Amino acid sequence: MEHTLSKREAKKIKSKKNIIQSAIVLFAQKGLKDTSIADIMQKANLGIGTFYNYFQSKDDLLRSLLIQLAMDIRQHYLESINKEKTQAQVLEGLVLYTANLLDQNRFILPLFMRAVDRSALTIQPHVSIKKPLPFKDIFDEIIKTGQDNGEFRSDIPAEIITEMFHSLFQSASFSSLPLKYQENIRYKLNLVLSGIILK
Repeated sequence: MEHTLSKREAKKIKSKKNIIQSAIVLFAQKGLKDTSIADIMQKANLGIGTFYNYFQSKDDLLRSLLIQLAMDIRQHYLESINKEKTQAQVLEGLVLYTANLLDQNRFILPLFMRAVDRSALTIQPHVSIKKPLPFKDIFDEIIKTGQDNGEFRSDIPAEIITEMFHSLFQSASFSSLPLKYQENIRYKLNLVLSGIILK
């Protein structure tokens, strides 16, 4: 039996989406610190009290954005393993897809890097993600599969290679070179891939 949304449910979904989209725009324009909940709700054209129907705090909203980002990356990975022929193609596509998401949402990059680098995945000292982000595991899985099938070098632990790929996002964000973020990632990606692919 197909479930149809009531007007109230549809309105709640629309309001939550509106809050998230307004926050994304303001975080990108003003930064996380200088964007208040009042700013977000004014842009969303909703009362401040409505915010708390969906989120406990600004940190809770950030956590939701971060989890959504990780889910998008995982979905892209699942779709790509059915399309691409080699693990190198899957890996390259995943890195470029992630770089594009982070470039569009630069405000979340520091949180994303902290979440990826820590097993506890703490965003702020008082805010933590209960479920691990499925990001490191994806890279490890691709690299280990490539090593098992003889596509990638196996003399280097997969976890070391995974760390190298994660460092691409961070180093590109702090780069002083006159390159766009995604272009910087692409150059570094080619170097790393050339170092692990067996000819």
